[in-house]
Amino acid sequence: MGMLAVYSLTLPTTRPTVIGRRVLRSHQQSLQSFLSQCRRYHVARSAYGSRTPTPSNNKQKSYKSPFYFETGYALQPKRPSRPFPPPFVSIPSSSFSDPLTTHFKSQDRRPKVKNELIRGLTNGDDAILASEFLLGVNDGVGAWQTKPEGHAALWSRLILHFWALECERRVTCASQPDTISFLQNAYEETIAATKNWLGTTTSATALLHCNKQQNSTTPLLYVTNIGDCQITVIRPRNRKVLFKSREQWHWFDCPYQLGTNSADQPRTDAVLDTVELEEGDIVIAVSDGVTDNLWGHEIMENVLESLEKWETGDVGNLPTTAAAAAEQEASNALADCMVFAARRLLNAALTIALDPFADSPYMEKAIDEGLTIEGGVYI
Repeated sequence: MGMLAVYSLTLPTTRPTVIGRRVLRSHQQSLQSFLSQCRRYHVARSAYGSRTPTPSNNKQKSYKSPFYFETGYALQPKRPSRPFPPPFVSIPSSSFSDPLTTHFKSQDRRPKVKNELIRGLTNGDDAILASEFLLGVNDGVGAWQTKPEGHAALWSRLILHFWALECERRVTCASQPDTISFLQNAYEETIAATKNWLGTTTSATALLHCNKQQNSTTPLLYVTNIGDCQITVIRPRNRKVLFKSREQWHWFDCPYQLGTNSADQPRTDAVLDTVELEEGDIVIAVSDGVTDNLWGHEIMENVLESLEKWETGDVGNLPTTAAAAAEQEASNALADCMVFAARRLLNAALTIALDPFADSPYMEKAIDEGLTIEGGVYI
């Protein structure tokens, strides 16, 4: 389970949303052939950015929220992701006899399902989503890597993708979104799409909605959680944690999860919370790679310190300094600030994870269970 973090700032806005031929005799044989033929484009290294990719024709016409997220994310997988199998991607042709048009189409390495670009990004066995209205972190269970047909990354990414589609198609400002139902539908769609591929994942998602009152409209956050990923809301002006989702465990190191051989389902086990926001609040979505290594107060202090450093220009060797940011549009500067905060928090978690003598929340939980564990954890 790789570490990842997504941060977001809510702001009011009036602008629209932008954004070789061979017969294979068995599924096992098909899997082995695919893994041997497919080039590994993903490597186990850190990555960061502002928003995860969305289709260029995605207008989200049904959703006209007066609020949006400015986002930044930082990722650090423990291992490279197992390549997505066909039909989610096309294997590049190795035959010069194939038509050039077919060869050209095979160069599109972006995974798709039902002719839809799969939303979000893959991070080892995990997946994240960061858009103007949606945040999500799905933490795939890495133990499935030991199974020939195990693919936790596929499960975590597809559940997040189908949940995002539900939100894009069914959410309006005039409606009250049922995000647990959205997650249940996403879970069932993933079961149908994955077929013989095995995997499980936890999930934490946040939808930015609007609360229309008689004389005003305020931002309202819908948080849906199953497992041990976490959504936290920080109010910088008060320097306090406004909300933090609760982890769900069957027993130590076995969180609630969706997928193969798991009885957990969104309809019966997911938890929905709504949080009233105000302009300037910070919404954080992290996997247990962060919460197992940093306590809640450390996460808040790290993020607030990042905001202060950004405002004073103390950003180290990052290419975008406060002086350069002043020349950009305000929205771009805020997005860069969120990326800066995400990277600093990820580095802080990594420092503890790689220290065999550090005190960590994971160590404390293990000791409570009678286990002898010391230091941070990199899982």
